[in-house]
Amino acid sequence: MSDMVEVVIDSIRVHLMAPQRVVVLKQINTEQYLTIWVGPYEAEAITVALQEVEMVRPLTHDLIKNIFGAFSARVNRVEIVSVQDNIFYGNIVAEADGREIHIDSRPSDAIAIAVRAHVPIFVHKKVMEEAGMTPDQDLPEASAPPKKEPPTPLSDEASDRLSVFKDFIDKLDMDDADKDKPDSNST
Repeated sequence: MSDMVEVVIDSIRVHLMAPQRVVVLKQINTEQYLTIWVGPYEAEAITVALQEVEMVRPLTHDLIKNIFGAFSARVNRVEIVSVQDNIFYGNIVAEADGREIHIDSRPSDAIAIAVRAHVPIFVHKKVMEEAGMTPDQDLPEASAPPKKEPPTPLSDEASDRLSVFKDFIDKLDMDDADKDKPDSNST
């Protein structure tokens, strides 16, 4: 286990342009983060468990947790063990009959099980090194503000199109607009 680091769920984010969600994991005692894209159903399963929402009937991940219990197996932890071509691989680590069992799992499903079983989530150090990020280090360094260059002159065609607005603004009588405002001094 010395090659693993413990993480907690920092947040679940929604991508506004796609049906995908991102689970943000934060390494304990550091500002190192790992983001994993998950499907909307898996994100919902994790969120429901985090918020401890009671469902009338068991969801899939509740069912899996119940199966572990029915067979006298105990979930000890979940692990994210590798990443290849931006695909993360995970394990559910359980104990049954005195032996440790590693069950291949998508990290999103493993995380949903971990939240329900109240067990820790671990990430292999190599995964954190390869795919993790530290906000301070991943931001571009502060440098001199960019030079402000004068705007590019408008083409004749663009100037002609905008002249309609200029004519409109020139015809506005702002003195009359002030007369229509109620006097703030009068009560």
